[in-house]
Amino acid sequence: MHPKNVTVEFLQTLSFQQKSTFHAPTIEGLKVKQFRTLVDGRGDVIELWSLPWVEQEGLIIPQHVYQSATDYSVIKAWHLHAIHTDQFTVTRGKMQVICVDIREKSPTLGHVNSFIIGIQNPAMILIPPGIMHGWKALSQPETIVVNLQSHPYDPDDEYKLPWDCVLKDVWEPKYG
Repeated sequence: MHPKNVTVEFLQTLSFQQKSTFHAPTIEGLKVKQFRTLVDGRGDVIELWSLPWVEQEGLIIPQHVYQSATDYSVIKAWHLHAIHTDQFTVTRGKMQVICVDIREKSPTLGHVNSFIIGIQNPAMILIPPGIMHGWKALSQPETIVVNLQSHPYDPDDEYKLPWDCVLKDVWEPKYG
């Protein structure tokens, strides 16, 4: 199904299964690249992108890069794309990223993967077209995201749905 045809009613017919991402993502095509923090007495360095990673790890060569800020506790969800691939990391703060496979012919249809990334767990998440996703900022005052996309931004490839239309209980923190 093309993302422009995804409706709240369609999403509410799906059976979602939260899957552990302890070892790796379970959604077909989704990738997570863990980063190393190089620390010395002067500070630290984290490499955010390198051309050899395209061949070695299946990442994409970015065609458009932007930075955005999400205020503490704000949820930016749900959205998906028909054409472009998102590939993003956090450069300040911490956030929870939720990815949901809603591709009708996917072997991982209905899988829900949750990740916590940020300065304490530096990583890049690659989200292919057709994967519904969103994030929640978990640190104050804001979380800074750098997105290295496969295509220049096109508002016609941005399909949005209400954050609370499905999976309202996936967001952290969970108390208790």
